Amino acid sequence: MHLKLIKTIEHLNFNGISEERKSILSPLIEYIKEKVKSGNKANINFICTHNSRRSHLSQIWAQTAASHFRIPAVYCYSGGTEETALFPKVAETLAGQGFEILKINEGSNSMYAVKYSPNALPIIGFSKKYDSPFNPASDFAAVMTCSQADGGCPFIAGAEKRIPITYEDPKLSDSTPLQTKIYAERSLEIAAEMFYVFSQINSCNQ
Repeated sequence: MHLKLIKTIEHLNFNGISEERKSILSPLIEYIKEKVKSGNKANINFICTHNSRRSHLSQIWAQTAASHFRIPAVYCYSGGTEETALFPKVAETLAGQGFEILKINEGSNSMYAVKYSPNALPIIGFSKKYDSPFNPASDFAAVMTCSQADGGCPFIAGAEKRIPITYEDPKLSDSTPLQTKIYAERSLEIAAEMFYVFSQINSCNQ
């Protein structure tokens, strides 16, 4: 992995994850464990309303955590209940925390390549609906990262499991002096929880 990203990971605060949050994360842990134990792919689609902030952060950190803990056949995706754009501050935040970010194209819905390691396949980030052809059509866990999407989209076609793991929207800090701080904090909160999730998977391989 990139050296700066390794240093970010080393400072993740696992002690800040409450027992209540661990309980919320438990269904995702069990889903991944079941897939690993059976030798099947674990497809995880992180879903938020606009697929612009929290769902991308969750997708990218989860895929990075899977690689870090050497959990095989984990494929992370993201989508929204509507298509907008990946908010540029998300890419800026991830770059500041050690990811290599390459903007592939310009436009109203720009596409980014996100790499956690020089030799890893890039994670492609752009806004899309959760049922986009870019995402799996079936046999996936739908992880709802915002309460609006969780409440407003009660049925996710093709999902074999629906798991609410919601986060506060960093958008609340947009156009304020606290924006950079809030985005960084939300990214690290999600990172800590995704790394906690995947740290629990190895126990079923030993």
